[in-house]
Amino acid sequence: MAEPYAIQTKNLSKSFKGKPAVDGLSLDIEDGEIFGLVGPDGSGKTTTIRLLAAIMDPSSGEASTAGFDTVRQPEQIKRCIGYMAQRFNLYRDLTVLENLNFYADVFDVIGQQRERRIDRLLQFARLTEFEDRRAAHLSGGMQKKLALACTLIHKPRIIFLDEPTTGVDPVSRREFWDILSTLHMEGITLVISTPYMDEAERCSRVGLLHLGRLLLCDTPEQIKQKVAGELVAIWPSDLHRARELLANLETVIQVQTYGQQLRLITTDSARTAADARAVLEENDIQIEDMHRTQPRMEEAYISLIGQANAIGKANKIGQASKEPPR
Repeated sequence: MAEPYAIQTKNLSKSFKGKPAVDGLSLDIEDGEIFGLVGPDGSGKTTTIRLLAAIMDPSSGEASTAGFDTVRQPEQIKRCIGYMAQRFNLYRDLTVLENLNFYADVFDVIGQQRERRIDRLLQFARLTEFEDRRAAHLSGGMQKKLALACTLIHKPRIIFLDEPTTGVDPVSRREFWDILSTLHMEGITLVISTPYMDEAERCSRVGLLHLGRLLLCDTPEQIKQKVAGELVAIWPSDLHRARELLANLETVIQVQTYGQQLRLITTDSARTAADARAVLEENDIQIEDMHRTQPRMEEAYISLIGQANAIGKANKIGQASKEPPR
């Protein structure tokens, strides 16, 4: 496995104590993509990134990063990638500038080249005025930006970011993504794990993970089209009672709550709208607004999990029916 892909995997698996954390993963990630590994805790995101960054070896299967085999050529990989761990792992007792100089030493960035890169990274991460502040005294958002700046000190071709905005306030999260967008425009390949579906929308392509397996890999727009059914949004005057009533409609597959809004995944949006209006009026519940709408990434992901679980359950039942009686 090699060029033109930045990363390739084939049936990549990793188990811990006999339990698969990554199960038969096959991926092709192109140069210059923002690729999102999306899923909840326990879906295999961190393990996948560590396998691709040659931090751990797989139990089976194979992977290449930047054209190098992750098992046979880990040192070559580490020279051309950046890796930003989920937890802040820089030296808290060192200042911003001292941390950058330390990582420059690690990657043999010396002389005027070092000075130019550090100065550029301080400006890029908006940390110039904080260069003498200890890392421990930075806000969560600034710590994340410092960690990214240290990751960029040797100009990596590929950057792995493991849930980089977890625990960061909304303003800092937006600033962080502005920085990532700039890196993307410079042609750097970004592999980002995230549990946030709004961040998945920012990626070129997304791999949806569930229990270590890849459910689907596609663009955000294409993934949203995979929702089984149509979507109707309703703003009722009594959210709790309306949810109970609408969940029992024949055409409704699922009801989800977003603030004061109910979103109904349905097999027939026109019939659902008519039935919903009737049942809510019968129960003296006013409809402030109701219209058909487009699915979000979260709804697509939940829908795909439901489909995968249904298939898995059907397969188990089929296997059990084939077993000879004891």
